[in-house]
Amino acid sequence: MNDASPPTFTPDLLDRLVSETGLWPDGRAAAATFPVFDPATEEVIATVADGGVEEAVAAVDSAARAFASWAQTSPRARSEILRRTFELMQAEAGDLAALIAWENGKAIGDARSEVAYAAEFFRWYAEEAVRSDGRFEQAPSGAARTVVLHRPVGVAALVTPWNFPAAMATRKIGPALAAGCTVVLKPARETPLTALAIARLLSRAGLPDGVLNVVPTSKSGVLVSTWLEDARVRKLSFTGSTEVGRTLLRQTADRIVNASMELGGNAPFIVTEDADVAAAVRGAMIAKFRNGGQACTAANRFYVHEAVAPAFIEQFGAAIQALRVGPASDPAHEIGPLINRTARNDVGALVDRAVAQGARISHWAAAPDRGCFYPPTLLIDVPPSAEILATEIFGPVAPIVTWESEPDLIAQVNDTELGLAAYLYAGDLGRARWLAQSIDAGMVGVNRGIVSDPSAPFGGVKQSGLGREGAREGLLEYQEAQYLSLDWPS
Repeated sequence: MNDASPPTFTPDLLDRLVSETGLWPDGRAAAATFPVFDPATEEVIATVADGGVEEAVAAVDSAARAFASWAQTSPRARSEILRRTFELMQAEAGDLAALIAWENGKAIGDARSEVAYAAEFFRWYAEEAVRSDGRFEQAPSGAARTVVLHRPVGVAALVTPWNFPAAMATRKIGPALAAGCTVVLKPARETPLTALAIARLLSRAGLPDGVLNVVPTSKSGVLVSTWLEDARVRKLSFTGSTEVGRTLLRQTADRIVNASMELGGNAPFIVTEDADVAAAVRGAMIAKFRNGGQACTAANRFYVHEAVAPAFIEQFGAAIQALRVGPASDPAHEIGPLINRTARNDVGALVDRAVAQGARISHWAAAPDRGCFYPPTLLIDVPPSAEILATEIFGPVAPIVTWESEPDLIAQVNDTELGLAAYLYAGDLGRARWLAQSIDAGMVGVNRGIVSDPSAPFGGVKQSGLGREGAREGLLEYQEAQYLSLDWPS
């Protein structure tokens, strides 16, 4: 499928990509099922197994049986499986993008970009698998030598969200498998099909049975609690809301489970008076409207210097009005629906309250009435105290605040419990570096509208999470250090 081809949403697509039972490994069955919907039409796409306590335990049984063998598998052998999976994802990118667009609703261009990004995690960790760090050194006394090893943590429970169903899965599966861990994966209820498709690709690439186990469910709390209460589960990696993350951290504390958390964001997008306004608008369109704003890294609140605010608003507003909104079946559409009707209604209510608090809608794009679409919207004259600035919007709405004083700007930008990503456009690079280092965020895009890269450590500060994904740091999240003290007679 080339970039100009319309995606084909047919049962044949599911037959080619997804396991028959809706569990992985295929061949198991569950007593119940639940439907998966197309957000563009709100019609049922498929039904998948609805895992409960029995399926959760069976998945851990499978992962625990496979762990010793997989942990002892050579790094090169693990690397080759990940590399082959990367190649399979590239070969089947068109079908995978169509599947993502179907169950998630995102525009097909966004879906294709996600497949490319998701596949890169398998390539990156194929390379990292054979470069696990260790060291050998002399003890200060001279009487011993110290050997430091990195061992796999054990069975890893991975919990992924619906907004990037391929990338959030591969960003966790890749390092877990490279480190020698076995995996139990719970994809989001809204988007289980992509995770099942990726599991099938890994199996085709040679991944042994039991190393990866996928359990979709409509009862997330029950399933994840079952895993966290199981002594064989030694790792939790969760991507989702800060509220759910807090609950899971309390559960992991009971058994001292190694936990990584990638939680909510409230990313500022700053434009200084010496910025290239046209470049800032291009960056803003990516940072705000990628996946329709349904990203934890999405620009959530815009701080534009009053000297350039009129030009920025004019150009940004024109770009927003030109956005083509509609179902992914038309490749010309750039913005798809929100994930469900509840999300659409929540965004609409948030905008209504912002207007009641003094904001004005200056520009918007046309959107279909059918389905879960919300029109891309630009809000101006937003009071600094408005609720929308303190809320993760998760939709295609851009609120603008103007500023004049840098100290006031930094105070407003950092006045949040969240600190995942930030974006900054400035003409003077020295000033940009100073401003970037003044922002409480784990990642800052300087004169660019995207921060995600498999080779860079992804994560936040404050209540945006614990740990990092991607890069070398992502592999270490699935390993524990062990040192050997060797007697070394002089």
